[in-house]
Amino acid sequence: MKKIFTYSITAVLAVLLFTSCAKERVVYDDNSYWLSQERGEVIYSSNYCGIYLVETQYGYTIIENINGSRVYEGDAVYGNFGAFGSRDFYNYSADLITRGNVLEYDMSYSAALDALDYYCPSGRAGGFNLKQSSTSQQKVSRVNGQAKTIK
Repeated sequence: MKKIFTYSITAVLAVLLFTSCAKERVVYDDNSYWLSQERGEVIYSSNYCGIYLVETQYGYTIIENINGSRVYEGDAVYGNFGAFGSRDFYNYSADLITRGNVLEYDMSYSAALDALDYYCPSGRAGGFNLKQSSTSQQKVSRVNGQAKTIK
């Protein structure tokens, strides 16, 4: 009788011990930070060159992909597009963070085409024309740190 009582108590304690041990999973999902950043739409993406072109409300930005995460045309991205250098961008369409190096920013349409030819010479062969995103209502230009609307 003592054996049955001892084994049953041991089994109950083992069950309580293993069922009470649960790994707490903390998910940090703060998209509000990224959604407060500048928004852009990818209008050109090249696997060959590893660059993509983003249209923002201030103009066009050429970004070199650093971490290898593929960005597709039509993706909505958020981040700081208004300065040179490496930084993280949030790809809203794919729900992931990519790392990129801003090569050129706040360019006009024709300057974006020229810069795209410079950074990816064979990427646009055949007279490929960039489409403007469907989300851009008006263009804004930065002059001496202040935004001005271009008509």
